[in-house]
Amino acid sequence: MTTHDDAQQELATLFPDLTTSLAETDPEFWAYHSDFALGEVLSDSALSRPDRLTYQLAAMIAVGAHEPFRSLLGAALDNGVTPVQVKEVAYQAVAYVGAARVVDFIAITNEVLTERGVALPLPGQSTTTPEDRTDLGIAVQRQIVGTETVDGMYDDAPADALRFQRFLSANCFGDHYTRTGFDLQQRELITFALLVALGGAVAQVKGHVAANRNVGNTRAQLLDVLTVLLPHVGYPRTLNGLAQVNAAAPAEDQ
Repeated sequence: MTTHDDAQQELATLFPDLTTSLAETDPEFWAYHSDFALGEVLSDSALSRPDRLTYQLAAMIAVGAHEPFRSLLGAALDNGVTPVQVKEVAYQAVAYVGAARVVDFIAITNEVLTERGVALPLPGQSTTTPEDRTDLGIAVQRQIVGTETVDGMYDDAPADALRFQRFLSANCFGDHYTRTGFDLQQRELITFALLVALGGAVAQVKGHVAANRNVGNTRAQLLDVLTVLLPHVGYPRTLNGLAQVNAAAPAEDQ
């Protein structure tokens, strides 16, 4: 089967009722972009369809793409991504791109789920309480980035800026990473997708490449995430992400 045939089959699987004016107004672009994004790119990624759609949904949030997110959300829900997982992607995105951007995507998600007859709110996924979120957050933070790194962040923080380390432990890790819906490995790949798509977060991308390795994800998985993000976030952000993978998870270490 040719790349074009593969792309058309994937397009029909993901968007069986798709109608787009681009096929009429921009036929050359639509043809080569579809063949690339849904044929050539996917032939070089070993990710399952649900995993790939999950990381692409995260990227759509990071770049602020409302309508592409809505379309991809429908495809994800039809192809193995659960309503809980979609919500968890959005909730986790708040820690990395901010609530100001993410609330619109939560609203879109609620609209799509309601249209599909899914009762809201969904079952809760939190495993912490206000009393233990900081301690549990620090524990998972140490698991992800290492005890020495976490302790150093607290030890090196100026007294008037210590609050940011506390926020990071209690909120970013305690409120988000301790939730169910995804395991730790999947959450780290989601974070990697969010940071790469966001752009301008070089140090954080590099740090989360190392964190991905700490929780058991491989260089090959990180490269596969970059591969499926490329058509949606462009070459500069993808190649910047690749540079950080090469720096923190070089090929010779595999």
